[in-house]
Amino acid sequence: MNEAKPETTRSAADSVVDAVRGLFHAGISQRVVVRDSKDDVVLDVPLAVGMVAALAAPVATTIGAGVALVGKCGIKIENRESHSTPPATVVDAE
Repeated sequence: MNEAKPETTRSAADSVVDAVRGLFHAGISQRVVVRDSKDDVVLDVPLAVGMVAALAAPVATTIGAGVALVGKCGIKIENRESHSTPPATVVDAE
């Protein structure tokens, strides 16, 4: 019989856990920032919280994003760790 199967399963599970930890850390270090046309912050939440909200209530998230864009708000993904780098993603309603 093949004794290597449990070790292969364990290493695959470890790599999945490491990937999830990396994604969680990236989600915590980045923020979703919604600003209105006067550049005032309307919403500022960690990306991980935004992802959980999008999974829990996708219709409400879609409606909220649509209202933000129609209301000429900008939605940005900003990196919290270093403010010198430009945002990863920028969506403007103009």
